Parts: sequence; structure tokens; C-alpha cells
Amino acid sequence: MSLQSDIEHLWERYDDGLTAADATDEDLTVLAEFLEALEAGEVRAAEKRDTAAQSAAGSQPSAGNGEWQANEWVKQGVLLNFGLHEISQYEYGGVTYNDVLPLLDTSDLGDRGSRNTPDGTTVRRGAYLGEDVIMMSPSFVNIGAHVGDGTLVDSCDTVGSCAQIGENVKLGANTLIGGVLEPVENAPVIVEDGASLGAGCRVTSGFVVGENSVVGENTLLTPRIPVYDLVEEEVVYGHLPPERRAFSRFVESSISDHDMFDGGAYKPAVVATDIEQETLEGTEREDALRE
Repeated sequence: MSLQSDIEHLWERYDDGLTAADATDEDLTVLAEFLEALEAGEVRAAEKRDTAAQSAAGSQPSAGNGEWQANEWVKQGVLLNFGLHEISQYEYGGVTYNDVLPLLDTSDLGDRGSRNTPDGTTVRRGAYLGEDVIMMSPSFVNIGAHVGDGTLVDSCDTVGSCAQIGENVKLGANTLIGGVLEPVENAPVIVEDGASLGAGCRVTSGFVVGENSVVGENTLLTPRIPVYDLVEEEVVYGHLPPERRAFSRFVESSISDHDMFDGGAYKPAVVATDIEQETLEGTEREDALRE
């Protein structure tokens, strides 16, 4: 049987009432193999799939430039690791903590050119860190998360469960990447290759940040907040298109004329502009200052 079928079979038993006390050594071996596959980047909680290729391949992931979709069985495997392990005591940095899983063994990070600074860079088992990754302390990467090559996870950052962070991404200090575990069919937060998020950004509830986008500091990206895309002149929800420069603004609310709100009421929104035009104008301003 494949790892996927093993997890799916174990999930059926768990759904029927299997508990940590009932789990066999064979069950725990499957869970350990699953964690190792996550840590090696061999399986991922979500992948970008071409719809036609996916239909032809059945449930197996296939490469493509379509939409991000969750691998339900992978998220099931993460949940099984929570449900079928007993709470144990572990040691980290001289502190005793209680959890169902230990932290990731990061002793091989140096071999892949990655580094995690001392005093608070914490990676849970089942997370993947690529090559040339930098984790500044304090920061945290949760189970199921995938952090691509060349990415910076800055101080006070959290990368939530199953979040998919691309290559050469910059997560500014105090950035929150939310986790999405349930329902298992929902895709997690995605930050695509080359994106840069300013300090204090928050990305939640399966929002997708398009590749090579630049997000201004303290911007909240969530499917409930509209993105006013000035490039295509449309309002979108749940994703920031690629190659955009985005920042927070407040727009007039539908209750703006209420007597309780002197001067009007406003609701948050995100404005997205053409990153190439913004870069060009910035370069022109820089040149003018140097003349």
C-alpha cells in the first residue's frame, strides 16, 4: 500500500473511534513515515494543479499552473498525528514542555545552507525547510508547513499549520501566516515565489498571495476583505494577483450615514497596483534626487 492509502485507511478507523490508547505500533510507524515525508518535502498539504491533468490523474497530484488545492489526505495525516499520539514531556532550550510531538531535528540545516538563530527559532515536526532558508529568532513554523528555498522568516514571525511558503519569499518581522487544518478540503494559506510581505502583515483563512507581489506593512489579507485590483479594474476576494504592490486602505461602509458615526464609517480594504509601474516611478524619483 502507498503512504496515501495507509493514511486514508487509518483516517477511516480514526473516524470510527480509534484512539491513541488503541493505536498499534504499526499505526505509529505509518504516522512516523508520514512526518518524515513532510519533512523531506515529498508530500505537501496543498499543490497547484491543472484541472484537466488532475481529472486524468485521479487523486494524485499533478504539476500545473491552475488553482491551489488541498491534499486532503495530507491534512488528515496531520490531524491523525494529533489524535493518535499521547501527550509527552520534552525538553527544549532548558525548558520542559508538553506536546504530542517533539520539535523538528534541525541538525542538518547547515548542510543545506539554512540557518536558525538561537533563542527562539522553533520548528515543529512535520514541517519542511528548504535550502538557504533563514529563520530569525524568535519565530515559529508549525506542522505541515512548507518553506521554500531562499526564504526569510524574520523575527516574531509565525508560519501556521500547513501553510505553503514559496521560494525566495521575504516575511517581514512580526508577520502572521495563519494555519488552516480543518475542514481538510480547504486549501491553507499560500505565499507564492518571490513575494515580499512587510512587517506586521497577517495572512489568514487560505488567502493566496500571488508570486512576486509586494505587500505593505501591517496589511491584513483574508478572504473577507476585498482587494481592489487597479490593474484589471476589478474587485477580487481570497487572493492577491501576481506582480502587484498592495497596501491597506479604508473605504466607505454601507452604514456610513448612521447617526452614531460622525463623519462616516469605513471598512478595511486592500488596494493593488502594478508593481512594475510602482518600481519604475520609484526609480525615477531616486534618479531625480541624485541629480
